[in-house]
Amino acid sequence: MPMEPIQDFSQLISRLRSLKARTRVAVVCPNDAHTEYVITRSLREGFADFLLVADTPHLLNSEYIRQQYPEHVRVYEATDPDKAAQEAVALVREGHADVLMKGIINTDNLLRAVLNKERGLLPRGNVLSHITVAQIPTYNKLLFFSDAAVIPRPTLEQFEAMLRYDLAVCRRMGIPAPRVALVHCTEKVNEKFPHTLDYVTLKERAATGAYGDVYLDGPMDVKTACDAHSGEVKGISSPVVGHADVLLFPNIESGNTFYKTVSLFGDANMAGMLMGTVAPVVVPSRADSGNSKYYSLALACVAAPQIESL
Repeated sequence: MPMEPIQDFSQLISRLRSLKARTRVAVVCPNDAHTEYVITRSLREGFADFLLVADTPHLLNSEYIRQQYPEHVRVYEATDPDKAAQEAVALVREGHADVLMKGIINTDNLLRAVLNKERGLLPRGNVLSHITVAQIPTYNKLLFFSDAAVIPRPTLEQFEAMLRYDLAVCRRMGIPAPRVALVHCTEKVNEKFPHTLDYVTLKERAATGAYGDVYLDGPMDVKTACDAHSGEVKGISSPVVGHADVLLFPNIESGNTFYKTVSLFGDANMAGMLMGTVAPVVVPSRADSGNSKYYSLALACVAAPQIESL
């Protein structure tokens, strides 16, 4: 029997708690206050086990967490943050962890280990992309969007990878036929904006069933995608208009600006992760709240390949 779509983060946590198996999370340098909050809250909720890879100066902090939850926490010592990143990546590669999460380590240092061609987590030929999920008070469901953090100017191949990642996570969240808006400033295809030509190709491929059950439309602006009245005024009839589950942005500037705007002025709760790697990678910003980091981990737990089917 199909599951009901997960429409907010509280439902996401409830769903994770209902699963029989916990997701195994490797955390690199887990000893800042926000990361420790995420770990202890997830342990209390009972949906994750943790492999904490701490550099030597912070080992006691991790040991303290392990002593509180001895059955669900293991601690590994590394001499420095770079070694911690390498050890955590190895734990994922070797099948001991399902998710990788960044703690108090520079993102560049972590990604150096993740993207290592011989010992990293990105298979040759895969596209690395970032998925964000926003819970916006004025929207009636979760809104997925890409790419706000990784890909500057997506090529057609990158657009297709972004789309496939978003669709896969949507379906894990109980959305069997996601509604995807291809975002642009107008509804017109124009060769001056090459991404709109890529949009045409994506729609043609979707029509052949290349992406499974999906409603894919655009170009359209964000308001049209998420507000049915705007579509009515413009005379646009589409299953996507006013009901988008996913927004694909044409470049990193627009995606990142949307991210910052809805979180700051729209009071949205946010979650995000990297996809394309063999396991989801949670790389929160230093400016993200504890809640955002917690929901990001929960999102990654849903996307983890080893998790029980949702």
